[in-house]
Amino acid sequence: MKQLLPKAWLTRGWLACLLWPAAQIYGLIIRLRLALYRGGFLRSERFGVPVIVVGNVVAGGAGKTPLVMVLVKHLQAQGWQVGVVSRGYGRVSQETLEVTSETPTSKSGDEPVLIKQTTNAPVFVAIRRTEALRALLAAYPSTAVVVCDDGLQHYALQRDIEVAVFDDRGIGNGWLLPAGPLREPWPARKRQGIDLVLHTGQKPAFEGFTSSRHLADHAVAANGSRVALTALRGQRLVALAGIASPEIFFAMLRARGLTLEKTVPLPDHHDFKPDELTACAGRTVLCTEKDAVKLFSLPELAQLRLLAVPLAFSPEPAFFTALDTLLAPLLSSRFSELPSIHGHQTT
Repeated sequence: MKQLLPKAWLTRGWLACLLWPAAQIYGLIIRLRLALYRGGFLRSERFGVPVIVVGNVVAGGAGKTPLVMVLVKHLQAQGWQVGVVSRGYGRVSQETLEVTSETPTSKSGDEPVLIKQTTNAPVFVAIRRTEALRALLAAYPSTAVVVCDDGLQHYALQRDIEVAVFDDRGIGNGWLLPAGPLREPWPARKRQGIDLVLHTGQKPAFEGFTSSRHLADHAVAANGSRVALTALRGQRLVALAGIASPEIFFAMLRARGLTLEKTVPLPDHHDFKPDELTACAGRTVLCTEKDAVKLFSLPELAQLRLLAVPLAFSPEPAFFTALDTLLAPLLSSRFSELPSIHGHQTT
């Protein structure tokens, strides 16, 4: 009997198969949108400063923000003034603003505040990243290089270097949304401007640079004091995480010899409510740095002992070498008007 359905439909899950027509429409929209930017029918802006975009081709978190913070520190160590722009995912405010360490996450999003607290670089958020960058340069005109947290698909902003981040999911089933996890076709997107690929997981699915991820040797309290993780061994602990993959955080804690009596996995960018901490009163609770940005400001914190455990994120040295090689000629011509090496493939 003649096979009526593609073999892939029989091997990649019926739900994905049912969503396959929608994925084809999504793919057509992606190609049309990119063609409109390339043809100049949609506006794409360049700002005369090198722009590095760190983003995902796969939906969901893969380690973009930790990489942004590492990149900013790497460039700062070389003496460059670095700025960061972001959309500020999850915020309720729509204004363009500069983020400070005291900015409420409801106005900025949690990740921009974390980036500010960790790097002390100027951080600006806006619905359109082009507006965030315009505001950044107006306030800090001597900025030498800008790092964009997410935005590979934000074609309105031209960029010079694109970094795609992947975790152990790789490209999943290889299908576009909603039938699969891809925001853009892969490996086609790599040929259209991706300069560096970084794998943040333990088992890279394809070629690219790698990075190590492990917890720091200490946890941090709201007052800035540190507690060695070894001092927490033998205690009955609660761990919560509102990140893309909470179980990875819990596994890392257990790998450090900690006993987790209870774990509370929450959605990424979870908006914590005061009563959610009530059940943890009198307990020692461990969370991620991103969660702590929100939790440390809650008045209910006095009812428990909350400790944030930092993540040590270290791309391999070859990654930084490749980045510096790409960036060197751009920085040397910082104040000259040069065309983007990516043209209108600016996401």
